[in-house]
Amino acid sequence: MEENEKILMFEKMPIPRAIAKLAVPTILSSLVMVIYNMADTYFVGMLNDPVQNAAVTLAYPVLLAFNAVNNLFGVGTSSMMSRAMGRKDYETVKRSSAFGFYCALFSGILFSLMCTIFKNPLLTMLGADEMTRTATDNYMLWTVNWGAAPAILNVVMAYIVRSEGSSLHASVGTMSGCVLNMILDPIFILPWGLNMGAAGAGLATCLSNCFACGYFFVLLYVKRKHTFVSINPRKFGFQHAIVLGVCAVGIPASIQNLLNVTGSTILNNFTSSYGADAVASMGIAQKINMVPFQIALGFSQGIMPLISYNYSSVNHKRMKDTILFALRLMLPAMIAVSACYYVFAGGLIRLFMDNETIVAYGTRFLRALCLAQPLIYMDFLAVGVFQALGLGKNALIFAIMRKIILEIPALFILNRLFPLYGLPYAQPAAEMVLAIAAAFMLKGIFQRTQKETET
Repeated sequence: MEENEKILMFEKMPIPRAIAKLAVPTILSSLVMVIYNMADTYFVGMLNDPVQNAAVTLAYPVLLAFNAVNNLFGVGTSSMMSRAMGRKDYETVKRSSAFGFYCALFSGILFSLMCTIFKNPLLTMLGADEMTRTATDNYMLWTVNWGAAPAILNVVMAYIVRSEGSSLHASVGTMSGCVLNMILDPIFILPWGLNMGAAGAGLATCLSNCFACGYFFVLLYVKRKHTFVSINPRKFGFQHAIVLGVCAVGIPASIQNLLNVTGSTILNNFTSSYGADAVASMGIAQKINMVPFQIALGFSQGIMPLISYNYSSVNHKRMKDTILFALRLMLPAMIAVSACYYVFAGGLIRLFMDNETIVAYGTRFLRALCLAQPLIYMDFLAVGVFQALGLGKNALIFAIMRKIILEIPALFILNRLFPLYGLPYAQPAAEMVLAIAAAFMLKGIFQRTQKETET
């Protein structure tokens, strides 16, 4: 990226325009990712086989575990790179990107090996029984055993490219894989194609992630003289400041996602005791609820480079104005979406499987889950600010509060008080407390940075 372009966007461009340039491509990328995740559920649902749908749902925690690596080397590296750019330390930017890339590659390969070696106990832990075990194993063969490395690299490379302001290229790379996945899904899944069922969805996902990685490799080669991003092996090393800077943000973000995996696994185990229909219904409701979830996440991730840069360049007023603008824009939108989901829950579930039992379960699940949408945006915004500022400890506190202290205990309590139907209310209950905590913690950051500016 040319110096004058960087200064224009990060330092001088009006905040609404800068946010639009950074966040809109990220949101679109997140939406396309959700749509392609929903495509798996949609096309597998066309088989009208709850076992195949349950397989996709049961494997979801393992795919969610990819985010632990994505956040460690994606969020951590991106934050380190943006803060180094704010200081105009471009050598650190290059070395940080190489460190994040190669660590992500090695971690993806290790992830595949471990899941292959411990396949049977892993399937049991996920809640797969005699009925759903084979279908779940077939789906994970492609998405995990063969597909972990490209899935992780795809996301980490998008973070790295986005960190220097190339949000559009990052989103195009991610979306290219998603679009290919949606094209391949019906061909691999449905009887008129290869008739592979859930396994076909997994194969489509694996090939699509490989394609997205290829896009990023070509992009970095073409822009090699005009970018600070580097995957040159000679730039890779364990330089103390870089390792510490990446891990300070990345490890708390990684722990947060591991806790998400734990929560999702517990939820699936509770739900699986009520049968395949309940598991499939919960999976469909969760996938539909992922649309606003990913919009909120994409927006908070999209503005991270702008917040990081202005914090490091000690332009705290611009940093604060960015955060407040994001809050005023997104919170009313999330409230409106939540209301629409509540009213039209039944119709949304029926789009994925026209089965009365599934619709009855799914409607109640979705109406509970959607209550968390406005609240979760406050959580994502706060965590995004912590990560942008290098405050990994604050993000870790939020992760522990969200899962260990609030949501996981709520799953046990609500399932006991209201069997099955109490489970989806655990997330809204947890997010209500976190939204209040987020408001207080953001206020504290504003007060601290104002004092730093005055001194």
